[in-house]
Amino acid sequence: MSGQASAALIAAAMAALQEVGGLTGSHEAMPLQAAPPYATVAAGLEADWSHKSGLGREARLTVTLIDQGERPTRLRRLAAEVAEALEGIGPELDGWRLVTLVFVRSMIVAQSAGRWALTLDYRARILAG
Repeated sequence: MSGQASAALIAAAMAALQEVGGLTGSHEAMPLQAAPPYATVAAGLEADWSHKSGLGREARLTVTLIDQGERPTRLRRLAAEVAEALEGIGPELDGWRLVTLVFVRSMIVAQSAGRWALTLDYRARILAG
């Protein structure tokens, strides 16, 4: 069952990001051809969060926003919209139940001149069923 909780979390996050206006798309991996601004979604560092009578997982959800521009102004606005959309995930995921989704940290970096990346990290706790 390892990885299934992460897959359900990724699917829910990608569905939520479809509602964010201004993004050209959301992808599970770095796209070969995508016009900024776009998002990539990953979940990993999955750990056991089971209890006496059921299976559970704790996973990290990472959403990275990529944009271009002189300054990351649009990127910051999009990050706020993405955070709001992610708050609406769950509780029912594909075969799992999202118990908590907690913001952990964010970071913005210049990848190159005029190209920006903003990463949002969350901790998700998920129970099977």
